[in-house]
Amino acid sequence: MRRWLNVVRVAWAPLLLTSVAWAMERFPPPDFETAYRLPKTQVPLPRTLLQEYLDVALLALALSLAAYLVYKRRSRRELTLLSVFSVAYFGFWRKGCVCAIGSLQNVSLALADRAYHVPLTVVAFFALPLVFALFFGRTFCAAVCPHGALQDLVLVRPVKVPAWLERALSLLAHVYLGAAVLFAATGSAFVICRYDPFVGFFRLSGSYGMLATGAGLLLLAAFVGRPYCRFLCPYGVLLRMLSWISKWRVVIYKYRCTLCGICPEACPYGAVLEPTPPAGAAGSRQPRLALLGAQVVALMAVFGWVGSRVAVPLSASHPTVSLAERVYLEDAGKVKGTTDASANFRNSGQSSKELLDQAGVIAHQFASGGWLWGAWIGLALGGMLFAQSLPRERAEYEAERGACVACARCFEPCPGSRKAAADTETERPGPAAL
Repeated sequence: MRRWLNVVRVAWAPLLLTSVAWAMERFPPPDFETAYRLPKTQVPLPRTLLQEYLDVALLALALSLAAYLVYKRRSRRELTLLSVFSVAYFGFWRKGCVCAIGSLQNVSLALADRAYHVPLTVVAFFALPLVFALFFGRTFCAAVCPHGALQDLVLVRPVKVPAWLERALSLLAHVYLGAAVLFAATGSAFVICRYDPFVGFFRLSGSYGMLATGAGLLLLAAFVGRPYCRFLCPYGVLLRMLSWISKWRVVIYKYRCTLCGICPEACPYGAVLEPTPPAGAAGSRQPRLALLGAQVVALMAVFGWVGSRVAVPLSASHPTVSLAERVYLEDAGKVKGTTDASANFRNSGQSSKELLDQAGVIAHQFASGGWLWGAWIGLALGGMLFAQSLPRERAEYEAERGACVACARCFEPCPGSRKAAADTETERPGPAAL
């Protein structure tokens, strides 16, 4: 009997949760005597726990399917169909929330503030793509992320970005990641969600500024492959780092590389590395590791100091710091009148000194976090210079582990993916001749 009762409870739980969500919308809004109007909801309505678990299950299924299509099927067409599904479901149907990109803010805040409890489903959205990246590379970017899939679908005439410009612009994503973690960990703002360029399209609403930004990025994405993913996405930085140590990597050819040079032209993301001359050729002398290591440490120290200086003024974005500044100016007679926030504070009975002390603690957190933010930027820049100074020898064309988004665009044009061409007994030019 008890067993059947448990079954009934489980069966009725989704209905009860659904009824609670329905009850939230059952009562009409109050009639205000003033001209005030309720703002339009800008975030998705609450979902039942069962629906959230369904989202996680679909995410895991989509990631598994993407890995299968990339490594087994090697099918660009089927990946495109999966991209359409991801845009439709994780984008428009789920209105872009919860997404893996924004979830890193929840995780950052939870690590910094023990009082904040992040939902298990949000942790799953954050962790699942990273776990898959450890094994299969950036299969999340391939066709599961609605942001990347949307940009990939509008790409019509790819334009190559020079390698030096690609490296320089990719640093913006590292800066954005550090800033997002800093603002989230201090409880100031979730800047990734606030300035998400595509969520306005998914929700069919948003500020004109962000809608215009998203439209501009999509227009740019028609010619420059995935500009947000390559140059701005903070979550993509984490995926890129884990992809470097993934167990499996994308291999352009199926049988063998014919050194035809087609794959760099087929890749719109600049993620194909060309063969290099043999070691010992002119111009290939490598600097000492100790000198490079010292340069990285110096960059971390310099950028860390700059970050600590920049972060303190940014602390004004925190509501407590902003309120403390306003109250201080009012007490000093430098401004007239009060704001709603300062008036509510004065009615709360809390002293100005207590508020200023709280603001000082937050400003100190920003200063400490600024050191880490700047050091992170210096490490990213130093690591990039380190990699450029110590190139790895390659005898054939390879997909760069970190930059490759596993889109499968290079598979079909590759002659090495066709057995007849790969078995042709023709002499291939050596890497030095390319």
